[in-house]
Amino acid sequence: MHRQISSNILLLFLLLLGACTSDHASRQAHAIEYWSSNNGGEIKFSKWAVDRWNQAHLDSPVKYQPVPEGQSSEEIILAAVVAKTTPDIYSNIWQGLVEFYGKSGILVPLDTLDGFMDFMRSRCDSLTIAEITSTDGHIYQVPWKINPFMTIYNERILRELGLDSFPSTYSSYLAAAEKFKKDTNGDGYVDQWFGNTSVKLAWYQRLFNFYPLYLAASGGMPIIKDNKANFNNEHAVGVFRFLQELYRNNYFSRQSESAAQDMFISGQYATKWTGPWEIEYLEKFKREGFEYNFRPMPVPDGHTGPIYTYCDPKSMVVFNTCKNPKLAFEFIKTMMSEEGDLQFLETTNQLPRRKNMTELPGFQAFFNKNPKMQAFAEQAAHVKGADNCEYLIEVFDIISQEYEACVLYGMKSPEAAIADAEQAVNVLLRANEK
Repeated sequence: MHRQISSNILLLFLLLLGACTSDHASRQAHAIEYWSSNNGGEIKFSKWAVDRWNQAHLDSPVKYQPVPEGQSSEEIILAAVVAKTTPDIYSNIWQGLVEFYGKSGILVPLDTLDGFMDFMRSRCDSLTIAEITSTDGHIYQVPWKINPFMTIYNERILRELGLDSFPSTYSSYLAAAEKFKKDTNGDGYVDQWFGNTSVKLAWYQRLFNFYPLYLAASGGMPIIKDNKANFNNEHAVGVFRFLQELYRNNYFSRQSESAAQDMFISGQYATKWTGPWEIEYLEKFKREGFEYNFRPMPVPDGHTGPIYTYCDPKSMVVFNTCKNPKLAFEFIKTMMSEEGDLQFLETTNQLPRRKNMTELPGFQAFFNKNPKMQAFAEQAAHVKGADNCEYLIEVFDIISQEYEACVLYGMKSPEAAIADAEQAVNVLLRANEK
């Protein structure tokens, strides 16, 4: 999970810098060094991609390893940046951190490389390209993979509630929640809830509840625009009110699931917000006869137009310690070719971030064999990542504080909480204007 890169952590690494020495000289000879995440599927895919490249490029081999183990990958990368031991390529950077690194001069502006923009236009639509373009006009990342957030629901439970379709609006969702909540053992406490989402206050948790709901309600509006808060509107207020109602009426559980029991599989939760990784897990552990499906995030009553969601995007970047950025880009292109993306999809069950995915024959065959993934492939046409803001982590931390006061404890109205968050975010951004 993402962790806040606080000034204290940065200071600690700076203090340690004097004790760090670059290990570049001692590395075995290679043309490019590439780090991936520690995810098992991505390790398998990366080995496939590197072996394929090395067999065809004996004079310019790639050295590969997963990101070294540590408290979090973000902190490991930051430590490598400070010690100047970064790899040439890293393929698991959160899109919301790229602006921080790009503005710090740590990343190669990829748009300066010959052929880069042609490659981007062949892979991404204009909205995606605009989304990843830094406020300084450069592009420091190649969008690689996404895991869109959607609503998973228990089909049997909805049938038993007399619903012939998923309750897709706030009012219908709340009405279904009222019918489903129950005290099953008669002790005076609800132990059957319509849904669950994290009540932890870590900033990144808002990426998995508030933010996808906000994008769905607003048609994909940014939360930061022109270096100002852009979320004090009916959409954010409505999301806070919807979530507040879910907790106020005990429609959502406040407890954290234990490793011993999955309450969605047991039927104690009817819905939750999750990504495509849920499919492989459920197919492995679900009980016989368990039926589930996916729908977009709930939206306000009267919503029109496409329903957007947060896509949990990860990108590839090239660090400025790379001695041959052009060669690094050539390797990236082979990983992100149509063949490479299909291999990635089949190996990891994560979606590559590319346009017209469902129209390509190879991908169509995959989705025909994996129909539950089809919903996520269709949703991928309407996704958003993260705004280009150096202080996005701090922005979400502010939102999370107001989320606690309003949504979880009802101490503020949605209007007041969103207005207070807007004010605090604008103070933050003005204080850091350059």
